[in-house]
Amino acid sequence: MKRIFIMLLIACSAITTISADPSAAPQKKPETVIFTLNAIIQKFGQNEGQIYSVNRNPNTGIIESSIKIVPFRCSANRIQNDNVMNAVAINFPKEEPLAYQFLHIQPGSNEMFSLKVITNNGTNQSTQRLRTNKDQEMWLMCCKNPENPQLRDAYAIVWEHTDEIEGTIYMITSLRPDMYEKSMISNAFRIDGRVGSDLNDSLYVVYMADTAEELDQIADDAFVATMPVVNKRFNFSVEIDKPKVGRIRTVMPDGSLCKLWTNLDFVPGETYRITTHNGWYEEDRDYENRVGRYSGHSLLNDLQRRGIDDQTVEVVDSVPEEFRVVNPSKHWRDNLSPVHKMKLELKVEQVGMAVENIKAQYKTIGETLTGFRSRDRIVLLFGQLLQHNKDLDKKYQELIQLAKKCDVPVTEMPGLYKEIVKFYTEQNKALNDLYKDSLTNGPAIRKLHEYVTKQTEKYIKEMEKSIQ
Repeated sequence: MKRIFIMLLIACSAITTISADPSAAPQKKPETVIFTLNAIIQKFGQNEGQIYSVNRNPNTGIIESSIKIVPFRCSANRIQNDNVMNAVAINFPKEEPLAYQFLHIQPGSNEMFSLKVITNNGTNQSTQRLRTNKDQEMWLMCCKNPENPQLRDAYAIVWEHTDEIEGTIYMITSLRPDMYEKSMISNAFRIDGRVGSDLNDSLYVVYMADTAEELDQIADDAFVATMPVVNKRFNFSVEIDKPKVGRIRTVMPDGSLCKLWTNLDFVPGETYRITTHNGWYEEDRDYENRVGRYSGHSLLNDLQRRGIDDQTVEVVDSVPEEFRVVNPSKHWRDNLSPVHKMKLELKVEQVGMAVENIKAQYKTIGETLTGFRSRDRIVLLFGQLLQHNKDLDKKYQELIQLAKKCDVPVTEMPGLYKEIVKFYTEQNKALNDLYKDSLTNGPAIRKLHEYVTKQTEKYIKEMEKSIQ
C-alpha cells in the first residue's frame, strides 16, 4: 500500500494561489476579546517573564502552534479607573458563541486549570498551567481556528489581588486536543496476539524495562499490564518515547506464572503480531527483521552478548502446517490478485488526476487576480471548484471502499486519511488567502470554504476511527 499511496501523497502537494489586498479578511475570531487582551498587554504588560514562540509544519509551512504569554501588573485603582476588568467581564461572555469551550472561575474555587498544547502532527504534548491557586480569577475561551479547523485558538486571562493586581494573559494556538490526543499513536507500541488451537490460555502479563539487564532482574510481580484472552485474541498498547524491552508470561489456571516467557523489543510506533503455542510461538518475522532481534538494533542482543538465554520459549523457523496462519498485515501485498492491484492503482490515479484539476483551478484563480479581474469569471471558477471537490470526495470514498474490499490492513488506513486531510488543509489555507481580495470575497467562496471545512472535519473523524 505504501507504494500505491505514495502516488496519492505526491498528488496532494501544496496548493498555491496569488492574492492581493488584505482588506476584507473574514471576521471569525473573537476580535473584541483579542482587542481587550492586547489593550491590557499594551498598558500593563511586563517584559520580564514573557514567552513568544511559533512552530510551523516543516512539510507544509502552516502554523501548527503559537504561544504568547505575557504577565501584567498594576495598581488596583489604576486598573479599575481604566475599566479593564469590566471590559474582560463584558467581552468574554459577549463572544462566547464563537467558542466551543468557555470557562469562568471565580476566586475562592478550588478548581485548578491546565491547557494541553499539542504539536508535531499530534506526537508532542505539553501542559500549560493557567489557574494555579484559589485566589485567582480566570476567563478562558477556546475557538476553532478560522484558517485551519485542525487548530484551536485559546484566549485566557488569570489574575489575583495582592498589594497590586497581578496576572497573566495567554494566547495559544495549537492542534485541537479533541481531535488529536487520540491520534497520538506514533509513539505507541502494540501487541496484537492470538492464542493457538493447542492452548487454552486465558491471561497473560506484560513486563517492561529500559534495558535487557533490567529486564533480566525484574521481579515476578513487577508486571505493567495484564492481557486477558477474549475469543483467542489478546492486545496491549503503551506510549513510549524510546525503544524498550518487554516480556510476556502466561498466568496459569492456579494463578501461578508459567516458567517460560517471551522477550520482545518494544519499539515506538510499531505493532508486534504474535501467535502463542504450547512451548513455542510464531514470531513476527517482518518486525524482527526491521526493528527487532535480526535488525542489528535489538536491545535484547545485550543478553546474548552476556551469555544469558534471553528467551525460554522456542521460536520455530518453520511453523507446522496445522498451525500456519496467513498474517494479512505481512502478506497482503503478495496476496492481492492482479485484478485488485490494477483496480487500486487505477483508483489512486483517478484521485491524483482529480487533485491536479483542483490545484490547476486555484492557479487559474491566481492568474485571474493578477490579470483581467473579472468577478463573473471568479464566481464561475469557485462554482467549478465546489463541483470538483464533490467529485473528488466520491473518488476518495471509492478508493477507501476498494482498499477495505482488498483487505488492506487497518494499520495502513490512517496514512491514507492523513493525506486526504492534508490536501483539504491546503485548500483551507488557500481560501483564507483569497478572502483577502475584495474580488474573491463573496458568497461563492464562502460556500466553497464551508464545504472544504466540513470535509476536513469529516476525514479527521474517519482518521480517528481508523486508528481506534
